[in-house]
Amino acid sequence: MVNFKDEIAKLIAEKVEGLELSEIQDMIEVPQDTKMGDYAFPCFKLAKVLRKAPPLIAKGIAEGIADAPLFEKVEQVNAYVNMFISKEEFVKDTLEEVLAKGDDFGRTDIGAGKKVIVEYSSPNIAKPFHIGHIRSTVIGNSIYKIYDALGYDVVRINHLGDYGTQFGKMICAYRHWGNKEDVIKEPIKTLLSYYTKFHVEVETHPELDDEAREIFTKLEHGEKEEVELWQWFRDESLKEFTRVYDMLGISFDSYAGESFYSDKMPRFVQELADKGLLEESQGAQIVDLEPYGLGAALVTKSDGSTLYITRDIAAAVYRKETYDFYKNIYVVASQQNLHFQQWIQIVELLGYEWARDCVHIPFGLVSLEDGTMSTREGRVVFLEDVLNKAVDKTKEIIKEKNADASEADVDEIAKAVGIGAVIFQELSNNRIKDYTFKWDKVLNFDGETGPYVQYTHARCASVLRKAGEAIVKKAAALEGVDFQYLCSESAYELAKLLYKFPAVIVDAGEKYEPSIVTRHIVDMAQGFNRFYHDEHILTDNEEEQVAKVALVIAAKDAIKNGLALLGMKAPERM
Repeated sequence: MVNFKDEIAKLIAEKVEGLELSEIQDMIEVPQDTKMGDYAFPCFKLAKVLRKAPPLIAKGIAEGIADAPLFEKVEQVNAYVNMFISKEEFVKDTLEEVLAKGDDFGRTDIGAGKKVIVEYSSPNIAKPFHIGHIRSTVIGNSIYKIYDALGYDVVRINHLGDYGTQFGKMICAYRHWGNKEDVIKEPIKTLLSYYTKFHVEVETHPELDDEAREIFTKLEHGEKEEVELWQWFRDESLKEFTRVYDMLGISFDSYAGESFYSDKMPRFVQELADKGLLEESQGAQIVDLEPYGLGAALVTKSDGSTLYITRDIAAAVYRKETYDFYKNIYVVASQQNLHFQQWIQIVELLGYEWARDCVHIPFGLVSLEDGTMSTREGRVVFLEDVLNKAVDKTKEIIKEKNADASEADVDEIAKAVGIGAVIFQELSNNRIKDYTFKWDKVLNFDGETGPYVQYTHARCASVLRKAGEAIVKKAAALEGVDFQYLCSESAYELAKLLYKFPAVIVDAGEKYEPSIVTRHIVDMAQGFNRFYHDEHILTDNEEEQVAKVALVIAAKDAIKNGLALLGMKAPERM
């Protein structure tokens, strides 16, 4: 597509002296009020250079560029040059780009040749995959899709929580109160009940804690029976997790979790010692990060066992040596801010120049209406239950509105829309915000929601079906399209939203913020619906109909591509 800012900057550069082209580009604005033009150029900065009053400078520039074919009109208003782009040229350029690229519209090659790792989801095995996990899971998946659209080679890692003292407790509880049949029948819920019971029983039987520690020590040393139980818990957990990932349409390139790095940590403890960074504190080993305002980082406990920080250092170095990443992105809750600051600082102190290419993407927390979730107390909302309830609710709505729909169609649409509603609601707000999980809010399909955007896509598809194959074929090829039919306010505003879409993806990638995409998809859906209501699309005038159908195809493609960046489907019918 034409970069209108660049073209305007070149025209202005020919009329003024004393400013670099890049400076002019930076000065060009997009007015919030469209009555002030599509672009505006303030002339205050030129007053000193040209020794003229800004309004006089603006008048001279406006007169000098007014005849350029790029513009419909150019006005001088006080110290501003207000420029109105030729609607026909703008819409033509935009539709040519969207229709030529189709499913690839919005994709760029900015990241060509660069590898990016995105670590996300990362639940603890043998514990519930609850509503709190949805944040890392869907935010991370969207960031992966955004970076993929920007041309990066992306590696998706699910850093499973499959190591630590909790597995000593889990095995201890299983041996005291568990049985194999129950675990096979309902792995996560059964293992959660054992874990919860352990924390109840340990209050009156503190010796259970010692037993659990001994079991974990045996696990660390590779004792056959403990390792087999741990592996079984891990395998059963992954089966359940995979079922939820399949519902969300999410997959990973690696499930290398904490246990994968257990034999790689001693190297870094030794490196820290060799560089004189380790200090003893009450029998434990720490790195003093006070000079950086980060306190003391605990590297090994008094019994010599390692912690998360050691594993994350080992994981980061392994990933650099294995993948030679450009960026190593961690989508982890804001609670872990200090942890990430500490270990990244340690990696830098160890002399790894790429330390700052490790990026922590924090997000706010989810709480329940009756307080925070607690795995120990068994107070959780299972993510699978949320997704199933959303699908069931959607199914009810579809059947109410379309009693003739086939059961197979209803099931497919309900799954796409119900799960999409949960994903969209999760990604519609800035990721750093905390929020309280409420069923009625998650399952509310009114307003600026996923179902609204999906319905708009289905409405586009319905228009194309009614137009017929011959018209759609002509429109898709822009065969003899007269763009004067697309110069109405609603058509032009929709075209402007489509034009912005690729830049929105770049912005979302730079800020690691999927909600930027989400908001723009809503804007495009609203823009299409205004066009749909304001214009008669399937007119008797075939030339006009082809032009308007071309804009419908473009809107449909852009909305579908936007939904895909969130990990959502775009139904053809609803």
